[in-house]
Parts: sequence; C-alpha cells; structure tokens
Amino acid sequence: MAAVRPQVSVLSVEGKPVEQIALPAVFTAPIRADVVRTIHTNLAKNKRQAYAVFNKAGHQTAAESWGTGRAVSRIPRVPGGGTHRSGQGAFGNMCRGGRMFAPTKVWRRWHRKVNVNQKRFAVASALAASAIPSLVLARGHRIEQIPEVPLVLSDEAQAVSKTSKAVEVLTKLGAIADVEKVQDSKSLRAGKGKLRNRRYVLRKGPLVIYGEDAGLTKAFRNIPGVELARVDALNLLQLAPGGHLGRFCIWTKSAFAKLDEIYASKKGFQLPTASMLNSDIARIINSDEIQSVVRKPKVNNVKHAPLKKNPLRNLGAMIKLNPYAKVARQAEITRSRENAVKRAAKLAAIAAGKPSGATKPTKEVKAIGKAFYKKAVSESEYQGEDYELFTRWLGKSQ
Repeated sequence: MAAVRPQVSVLSVEGKPVEQIALPAVFTAPIRADVVRTIHTNLAKNKRQAYAVFNKAGHQTAAESWGTGRAVSRIPRVPGGGTHRSGQGAFGNMCRGGRMFAPTKVWRRWHRKVNVNQKRFAVASALAASAIPSLVLARGHRIEQIPEVPLVLSDEAQAVSKTSKAVEVLTKLGAIADVEKVQDSKSLRAGKGKLRNRRYVLRKGPLVIYGEDAGLTKAFRNIPGVELARVDALNLLQLAPGGHLGRFCIWTKSAFAKLDEIYASKKGFQLPTASMLNSDIARIINSDEIQSVVRKPKVNNVKHAPLKKNPLRNLGAMIKLNPYAKVARQAEITRSRENAVKRAAKLAAIAAGKPSGATKPTKEVKAIGKAFYKKAVSESEYQGEDYELFTRWLGKSQ
C-alpha cells in the first residue's frame, strides 16, 4: 500500500538521525473516532470489579405490618416496646434503616464482549492518529521540540537500564516537556478514591513501544506519565486513553519495523483503507482530468409566475390596461404646474398690496342682497309674552 510518508527517520539516543525506515501500512488506515470511542467504552468495562450492598442490609429485623384499622400506614414495623426503635417503619426504601431501592447485585453484567476484528480496526485507527502531529497536539501532548512524528529510536534505546539515562534520552529527543507537563499536573483526586489507594491523578505522558526488553521497562517505568507497551500486545486503552485519539508514541526501530509483519499475520483481518486516498476534494474537482469530462454548468431557466402589480399604484401596469392613462397623467401634471404658478403670482400681488384682480359685486347685486336679508329678518321675528321674556333674558331690548 502506498503510504503518505514513505520514509521515517530513525534517531539515535543522542537525538541525531542515523537512517531511514519505511512507514508501515497501518499508519495509512482511516481515522475513525467513532469506532475508537465505542470499542474503548466496551473494553474499559472489562476491568471493573463487582460491587453490591450487603444482601441482608435493611432486613435484619422481624418487622411486620400492623395491618389496617390503627390509622397508620401498612409499612412493616419493628416489634417490641420500651425503646424508640419499636414501632418504627422498616424494610422499605423510604424508611430509616431500611434497604435501598433495587439493591445492587454482584451478578450484574459487568463485562462486554468485543469482536476481535473490531478491536483490531480500532487499534489500527489509533496508530494512524498517533502519526498526525495536529491530533497529538490536540490531545494535550507537548511535542513542539521533537524532530518528527512518529518518533522512532534506534534499538540501542532498548538496552537503556537506568532511569537517569532514560530521562537523558527523553531530554535529547525534546520529549521531556511532555513528562514535565505530567509532573506539573499531579493533584488530589476528587471524591472517595483518595481514600482507596488512588489518592493522586496525573495526565498521560509518552507511550514507549518496544520490540525486545533489554532493560528498557525498568528504566522508563518510574518516570511519571510514561507507559510502556510491547509491539506484539498493543492495547487500545493505552493508544487512545479515554477514547481520545492522538497518543504521543515513542517507537524503537525493531517495534516500528515489525508492524507490517504483525498485521500481515492476522488471519481473517485486512487493514482498513480509506474511501479516498486523497481527501483534498477541491483539488480533485478542479483538476484537468475531472474538468475535461464534466458537463457545462446548467443555465437556470426556471420561469417563475409573474409578479402581479396594482395598476392603481403602478403607472406602467395602468398604461397596459388603459393607454390613455399616460396622456391623462401628463395633462394633470401640466395643469397642476400652471395652477401653482398662478397661485404664486396671486400671493405675491397680495403681499405687495396690489389688487388681486378679483371681481367686486355691483350695486344692483348688493341691493338684491340687502333686500333678501331684510325679508329674512322680518319673517323670523317672533311676537308674544314668551318671546319678550326670552329677549329680556338675552339682554336685548325691543
């Protein structure tokens, strides 16, 4: 299988590259965080110890119900007298000193069976994620100073037998920052675990994967946060602690070279391959090979229903219905402008004290008006006692 990075540098214990080694095919496996999380959840349940409450708890009394007719509930009550305990409710989960609801039993289904090939798939995915620097950094490991990922050491590292020498090797590789992060993270555990020989908690540090143990385990096992694993027995719980991908792994050359042999020997299992070898979809679509065979983009000829316009508000719509509307509108605008000019001239003349030009009524017209007024007044005059009182009340005199 073609790998993304066909060659990886092998470093000496002094931190200097000495040779190149081919990248195993397992590092090109697809990274499936969902599969890893599911398998990790099930595998982590297989280390649980059974727990349960005492099977006789809450039932260590000869309590019986008093029955009906005594104006008390029918809960079983402690027999006897002469003490506060007698007559108290018992057995029920709502009673003081009673049992819990649904007492836990040791025959709960604590463990989970996981398909072998599913475990192999998850391990392969976790290994592939450990070779991607961004995922390793996202998991919280301090790998800014190391030369490259994955980090491979020569087999002389397997002969390191002193912890001081192991710390020196990590320092020269630039991986000591991850160990210091672990040391700084040491804190008291929250909860009752601090009373049960689990007093402190630490972050996870590097995982050293070796082929043959020639003193390596004794040298690294006392460094905080550092874990060791044999390449023949890789465990998902170590490769993806908490179900989170991106564990910082330090390989020895023999362990790194043995990965292809290990996965080739697993019967009934084929290394998973990604659906796409190149995930840069934009580059693929825009390549000359694809663009030369794709069809031209379709022109959107969708015809929508025309928008109905109100002819009373829209002049264009009115002209379509009544072509004379345009002439009438223009005539109205012209007339309005003329009237505005006349009104402005009239107001200016009035302001200047000039006659406005309005026609005054003639003498004949005024005489006709006066005669009409007199006639109307005479016809509206009232006579009588009531009218006189009314006129006096108004303050008028006859």
